[in-house]
Parts: sequence; C-alpha cells; structure tokens
Amino acid sequence: MEYISSDTSVWIDFSAIDRIELPFRLPYTYIMNSDAINDELLSPVHLRGELLRCGLISVELTLEEFDLAEEFGPRYPNLSIYDRIALAIAKVRKIILLTGDGALRKAAKCENVGIWGTIGVLDQLLDGSYINGDEYKFCLLELQKRNGREVRLPKNEITVRLQHFK
Repeated sequence: MEYISSDTSVWIDFSAIDRIELPFRLPYTYIMNSDAINDELLSPVHLRGELLRCGLISVELTLEEFDLAEEFGPRYPNLSIYDRIALAIAKVRKIILLTGDGALRKAAKCENVGIWGTIGVLDQLLDGSYINGDEYKFCLLELQKRNGREVRLPKNEITVRLQHFK
C-alpha cells in the first residue's frame, strides 16, 4: 500500500460535493499529522469523523520531519504550520503530497515532492475504473458549480475534462 501525505484542501473539495469517500477507493493510504487532524479538520463539522471513518490515518512526526517543518518556516512564509508539516512528511517519507493549496504546491515543487490534487484524484478514479464516466462527470459539474466559493480549482482543467463528455 502506497502512502500519501495529505493536507486539508482536497478533503474540503470532496466534502463540498458529498463524495468524501471517493479517494479512499484508490489503493492508497492517506496520512495526516494528528495535530492537523484535530486542529484543521473542524469545518465542516462532520469532516474529521468522516475522514477517520473512511480510513485517514493519524501519524506523529518524526524528529527529522519536525526539524524540516521548522526549516520550511522562513523558506516558505506563506505556508501554515500544518502545510509545512504535510510537506515535511511527504519529503522525508518520499511520498506524494495531496493538496490543492497553491502556495503548498509551489513549495512542494521547489522541494521535488510529487503532488496530486482533487482533479488528479478524480482522473485516477476514472482511469482505474473506481468510478464510471457518469460519476466522474457529476463530480466535475459539482466542483464547477462550487468553484470560487467552497472550492478553488483551475477552471480550465475542469472545462477541458467536461468537454470530453459533450
């Protein structure tokens, strides 16, 4: 089983379209620092419980991850402590970072950490036949409706994918 270090943004996207369980169909184990789970997954109210029920794994930081997250502070001042922690976990453990946060994605690229986001997860779900075309299209349409409000995704990426269904 491959591990994926996660921040909160992608989970908020899937929660906004009532499809929080979809990423858990993929053959990955999503991990998040225990403090981030307790402090960041507060809204919507049910998000933390749903993610833990679906299989999100709480992890503690190693000393190396803690030190690296601290080093990231001055290097990436726009990142929250939990963003720096998610990045440090991904870098130290040499795993993918799951995020839709622009500043975090930029920092991950600088650190040579692989990144997946909401749309990438949907693409994998479709490509691996974990969802069908109708479910994929539904998710894209729902994300498109909420884009700019509850979710912040590249509009053109959604549009390009929806054009394949016209």
